[in-house]
Formats: sequence, C-alpha cells, structure tokens
Amino acid sequence: MTKRNSQRSGGGKLSRSETVTVRLDPKLRYLAELAALKQRRTLSSFIEWAVDDALKRLPLRDDHNGSVTIADEAPILWDVAEPDRFIKLALRYPELLDHEQQKLWKIIRESAYLWLLTYDKVHRKWSWAIDDKSVRVDRLRTHWKEFCSVADGSESENILPKEPDPVDWPDDTNERRKAAAKTLGS
Repeated sequence: MTKRNSQRSGGGKLSRSETVTVRLDPKLRYLAELAALKQRRTLSSFIEWAVDDALKRLPLRDDHNGSVTIADEAPILWDVAEPDRFIKLALRYPELLDHEQQKLWKIIRESAYLWLLTYDKVHRKWSWAIDDKSVRVDRLRTHWKEFCSVADGSESENILPKEPDPVDWPDDTNERRKAAAKTLGS
C-alpha cells in the first residue's frame, strides 16, 4: 500500500467488533442526540459511553465492603473465550443466567467429565466440587459445541464425552487430581 493510500484509509481507527440494535422512543433518542452533540460525539459513541458509565454505577451485589459494580467484576468475568466466560459467570452469579443458560449450566454441573473427580472406594461413587478450582475448562472448550447442542435440544446427551470407568483409573485418585491440576496450570 502506498503512503497516499494509507493516508486515505484513516490509519489506526478503533475497531468495533460488535453491533447492537437498540430501540429508543422518539423523545429518548432526541435527548440522547442532544447529549451526544453536547459532548461532541456521535450518537453511537454517546450510547457506548453511557453504557460504560452505567456499568461503573450499577451494583451487581452488596458485600461487607459496600457495593460491587459490574465494572468492578469485569476483569474477573470477562474472557475472550465463550466457554470461559460462561463458567466464570455461572460459578459467581448463577442468578444472572437466563433459562437457556440454566439448562446448559445444569448439564455442565452434572457432567463428571468436566470436573476433577474424587472416588470413594467404600461407597463406589464419584464426586466433585462445583468450583473454579475443580472445573476442567480445557475439556469444556474442546466440547463446547456439543454441550450447547444438548442444552438447546438439537442433540442427545449421548454425544457428550464420558469419564472412564473407575477400574481404568489409578488407585490413588489424589495423584490423578494433582496431575490434572498441573495440566490446568493451577
């Protein structure tokens, strides 16, 4: 590309990766346009600023230190990978999940394949903790589409991966837990 062509293209503009269609009643749109003019912004830029500002003020929960806003939690909840974002939200704020997400979360919680397991030899039963230290996010990433397809009803649970039979596992499940934790980088 020549220098002249690069100057025409505007160079390093901010990239917008998501487009959202918003309905505003005529009065709200007019007032938002006035506010945008006042701030010398486009309407789109003003709406983005207003949402960002609201995230800094909207409490997500109250704790002993006061209110925790969505913006406060953003570094914890955001991830570029959808399965990671989902797990972070489901573990910390399951009450924010919509009905479809609740179905997916139930399938994930009940899948032994996605959790570090402990085997009780006396009762011959597997168990797992539902927490961020036990989840096998690497496995969820690999099989995300399958879990989503089962949750939305387009596939049967038979397509989901299963844990191996306990007889195939080493006797010391704590050693297995440590090895699995290493692969997660914990």
